[in-house]
Amino acid sequence: MQSLIENARAFPSSVAERRDDLAALADGQRPQALFIACSDSRVVPSLITGARPGEILELRTAGNIVPRHRSEADCGVGATLEFAVIALQVPNIVVCGHSCCDAVQGMVTDKQPPGMALFNRWLQRAEYHSRPAAPRKGAATQRHLETQLKHLRSYPCVARRLQERRLRLHGWFYEITSGEVFTYESRERMFRPL
Repeated sequence: MQSLIENARAFPSSVAERRDDLAALADGQRPQALFIACSDSRVVPSLITGARPGEILELRTAGNIVPRHRSEADCGVGATLEFAVIALQVPNIVVCGHSCCDAVQGMVTDKQPPGMALFNRWLQRAEYHSRPAAPRKGAATQRHLETQLKHLRSYPCVARRLQERRLRLHGWFYEITSGEVFTYESRERMFRPL
């Protein structure tokens, strides 16, 4: 933790040459995308995309889960989606899954970690339905990612913006060991290198 504290203390001097760019962000934000990623510490959206401050709005959830819309349920994911789509009018939403995902592994094996009731209930909101094992690496996470893209479409603000052709959805799969990113091609229902 000490190294994190020291870096935070040194941050103002390390960005001194970009101070004007950062000051301009105080006037508001216009991110290019809402980036929904797993809360896994090995997945760093700005590192993967090269995004600078103000370029992406991040939403991090265990297993990059986007629960299906329910009008009677208050949910931080839904609130962030509404803010991104309505207030910020982001033109893109990226849902990024990754290899070695503990949350997806928990869904696939149906192993409930003891003492983690909230986490276990959260995993149920992913609505993961296992299919026969696929031979390709990362297949379970990729199937999970397809489901989360479907869930996104259940939100009225997302569905409306998609219909107006003012929003695009993207499914990305990040391979931790190689750094490769694959994109979901919905017509072919497969992932290809980005």
